[in-house]
Amino acid sequence: MNSEQIRWARRFKWISLIEGVSFLVLLFIAMPLKYIYDIPQAVTVVGWAHGILFIIYIYSVFPTASKLKWEFGRTLFALIASVLPFGPFIFDRNLKKSQHVDFIEHGSD
Repeated sequence: MNSEQIRWARRFKWISLIEGVSFLVLLFIAMPLKYIYDIPQAVTVVGWAHGILFIIYIYSVFPTASKLKWEFGRTLFALIASVLPFGPFIFDRNLKKSQHVDFIEHGSD
């Protein structure tokens, strides 16, 4: 991978991990607060944040796929991962293995 591809991969990694964390917070913190403790504001706030992050994630999949020359199957996997709990984390692990690079541990480019 060249330095531009590493930058795209690193950027996508952070977007996907933040989106994944927001989804888990929505499912396992905000939803119980709403339905168990009758605090609907938690879902409102976290839901908006997650929605914006989800849109950013989806918007970033296609240019990243193009820059990293992903096949259709990998792009589809990235899209499906965005709607599954823990999906972005699984996709990230798969991407690290297949690209043979740890995107975080490279120096700044």
